[in-house]
Amino acid sequence: MFASNQGIKSLNVKVTNITEVQGHDDWYAYYVELDALLVKDKRQVVQKMVWFSDGKVITKEIFDIEKIKDMNELVSLPFEDKNYKKENLIYGNENAKHKVAIFSDPLCPFCKTFVPEALEYMKKRPNDFAVYYYHFPLESLHPAAVELVKAATALELQGKKDVVLNLYKVKVDPKEKSNDKILAEFNRVMGSNIKMFDLISKEVGEHLKSDLAVADSMMVNGTPTIFFDGVLDRTKMKYKEVK
Repeated sequence: MFASNQGIKSLNVKVTNITEVQGHDDWYAYYVELDALLVKDKRQVVQKMVWFSDGKVITKEIFDIEKIKDMNELVSLPFEDKNYKKENLIYGNENAKHKVAIFSDPLCPFCKTFVPEALEYMKKRPNDFAVYYYHFPLESLHPAAVELVKAATALELQGKKDVVLNLYKVKVDPKEKSNDKILAEFNRVMGSNIKMFDLISKEVGEHLKSDLAVADSMMVNGTPTIFFDGVLDRTKMKYKEVK
């Protein structure tokens, strides 16, 4: 179906993962990565998508009439152990009973109410929760978030604690384009002295690049996204069930 596209010069298709569809034993979700070279501008494009198959037919979209759910809501990639990186562990210890991975944007309206509450709850129980945090600024919606997370990363690299938690107290217009204004408000809230050159350091760039790469590999496309013990938590409240 893709190979016949005249706009594609070359195409490589790779199945990266296969998972069962919950409640539908005959159906499987195939996670596919397309690597295409376009004819028009010789641009390389990499796209990830999910296809469903029962061994007889293959389809991009399928709906469960009984559960009134899109099957995309019944599948998710398992969070890989390699993504639990030391630099992303902000609370708890790595041997805690449960691992929680959070992808968030500090200027996302829902994130601003949910994430601080969740972090405050879990930081008090270090033996129960190992909390891993991944910056995922939604640049198209909140361009100011990009500079904010760079500043937060720079401050964390200096050894400052509770940076992520306090990051949600920084109040800037999500569309703010002045890096000076963004940084001034960040430093005011944090009581820090982060400079513009700190934001463009190699270490900061590599950390953000790593976070975005993990998000891409897990097909994260919104915030907040939560994985609880390696499984996507659509309710975002599994941590509250831990006794």
